[in-house]
Amino acid sequence: MSSPIDARVDIGHVHLKVADLDRAIAFYHGVLGFDVVFRMGSQAAFLSAGGYHHHLGLNTWESAGGSPPPRGTTGLYHVAIRYPDRRTLADALRRLTDARVALDGAADHGVSEALYLRDPDGNGVELYWDRPRDEWPRDAKGDLRMVTDPLDVAALAREADGP
Repeated sequence: MSSPIDARVDIGHVHLKVADLDRAIAFYHGVLGFDVVFRMGSQAAFLSAGGYHHHLGLNTWESAGGSPPPRGTTGLYHVAIRYPDRRTLADALRRLTDARVALDGAADHGVSEALYLRDPDGNGVELYWDRPRDEWPRDAKGDLRMVTDPLDVAALAREADGP
């Protein structure tokens, strides 16, 4: 058996193939609020939160004018974007609502709360926040016990309005 990966490893960025770069930027920048760090004409754009070189790469190198892959094929299930706390996730929900972006679903996983949707190219997107680790549900042996329970989306939306 191989040794486990170093716990400090994380995923730094994701590149998504898109059909229309302007449309994708309108969603990830205009709706979700990522900053456009660098753009390569109509071929690619790099977006980030907080000044990182890029969290999201959007490109049309192999996909300009293309359609989403058909259901039942392999590929990206979703990209997960972690928000620092519940209030910032609530703000993301407000942005989606204001832009009339429909949710595919919402769930309370015990360890996190998540919103699921599709970007304009049909890519799955999960927006979520993690509860503090000491609040994660565990079984009697202390093993992590994730769940998929309904998320009270109305309560989350009220959180965007503040106390």
